[in-house]
Amino acid sequence: MATTSRILVLLFLTSTLMAQMPQNPSPMVEHTREHPRLTKEMPPGLRVGLGLGTLFVPERVKNTQGVRLLFFFHGGDWLPEVAVARRRKMAVVSVQAGPGSSTYANLFADPMRFPKLIAEAQSKSGLKFGEVDLGGWSAGCGALREILKDPPSYKRVSRVLCIDGVHTGYVNGPPGPTESQIQTDNLQIWLQIGRDAIAGKKRLIITHSEIFPGTFASTTETADYLLREWGVKPHPVVKWGPIKTQILSEVKRGRLLVIGFAGNSAPDHVDELHSLPEYLKWLL
Repeated sequence: MATTSRILVLLFLTSTLMAQMPQNPSPMVEHTREHPRLTKEMPPGLRVGLGLGTLFVPERVKNTQGVRLLFFFHGGDWLPEVAVARRRKMAVVSVQAGPGSSTYANLFADPMRFPKLIAEAQSKSGLKFGEVDLGGWSAGCGALREILKDPPSYKRVSRVLCIDGVHTGYVNGPPGPTESQIQTDNLQIWLQIGRDAIAGKKRLIITHSEIFPGTFASTTETADYLLREWGVKPHPVVKWGPIKTQILSEVKRGRLLVIGFAGNSAPDHVDELHSLPEYLKWLL
């Protein structure tokens, strides 16, 4: 009886912990291939705190006119700076707000916050920014979605980079065992900018991995939906990507690029963030 009681207690604790999990945990290690990482550094330049995030202007930026401004969400403080420092005439506002895409979306519940941030960045840096781009990794893509919902902000943005972060919910609870129906409300703005990218009006890059969160739709499922709605099919490939990642699929149509990467572990997810310098080359 004592053994039975212990088993029941363990089952109860396990079910309670599972109920509290925001997603099914991915493996935290992966040894099939190398997972190189960028070296943490602080590139020389101007750093200015804003009402939200930190503006970094690399030392090599000398001209005060026509500098491109990138807003990057959920990439830490140093990594977006390292990536931007390798580009010409580009500055970055890095924003780190915590876990969950809703955390980032809520930052821009007031549609005026984004244009005010641009104005504040110009005022404090003395620069006149030209094109404005958006980038985000994982949960940070929630901010991109919310900013783009505002028509004036949408018009102001030239390029968007969404790294393994287009998520949504399921219609009928947990997924499976057959193909699950996903909620599409959160995906409508991605459909819009994708159509504009195909038409050459915007630039959009979306990457996705094989990670399956379980409690909400994976980036593979959302990418499949978007591609069907855009009327394009992914092209299967097997080739190396940035920092020894493995590309399994790609779509190029107009100024739209959708890349599918191998891997369902945490290191695979972080690989995509550390590929940011290469992604910026693709974006530009």
